[in-house]
Amino acid sequence: MNHKASQRYAVIGDLVDSRSQPSRARAQEQLLAALEVVNAMLPSVQPLEPTIGDELQAVYEDLSHALQATVLVRLALPETMDCRFGIGVGEVEIVGASNYGLTQDGKAWWSAREAIDIAKARHRQLPGLRTWIVRDGAERGDIVNSYLLVRDELVSGFDGRQRRIALAELHGRSLSQIAADEGISTSAVSQRHRSGISALLESIREVPR
Repeated sequence: MNHKASQRYAVIGDLVDSRSQPSRARAQEQLLAALEVVNAMLPSVQPLEPTIGDELQAVYEDLSHALQATVLVRLALPETMDCRFGIGVGEVEIVGASNYGLTQDGKAWWSAREAIDIAKARHRQLPGLRTWIVRDGAERGDIVNSYLLVRDELVSGFDGRQRRIALAELHGRSLSQIAADEGISTSAVSQRHRSGISALLESIREVPR
């Protein structure tokens, strides 16, 4: 088989504190539902899909979509669940195939693994952190990680309703439609915006590709 390499953004994720879930089977169903929502919203080289244990992975062509995917999964999950991510930049190489899909290797995957390990290691110091990126020449002092530190802290403070409102807006739902969906007033939805949803949405839209 011919080796195929390209410059991509690999994403590795895992469920946070998955063993604390009352039902692992139910948690897996909710994760699959969240991934389906995000895959329908974003183009990808390789869509989000579960792998081994509580892990998942995907590949994106640009930074914007990789960053969007990592926050959209968190918004699409129920309030009792969360996900941690590592983003790696570099080559993604297809080295073979098996009954379980393509066998892949390359710098992007190594960097994504390093990135998620960093995110885990920094959890005690930064409990709201959920995402990290590793790319050549920028492992330290990367401005994207500065953005992720603030973005993740904001989202980690969201309750279930704030997650749903943010995701609904990204789906193009109006405030009045969201209010009807949530069974609350439009003014109550607007108040939620002032608690950080507007800033999050603008930060997602402003990330360059």
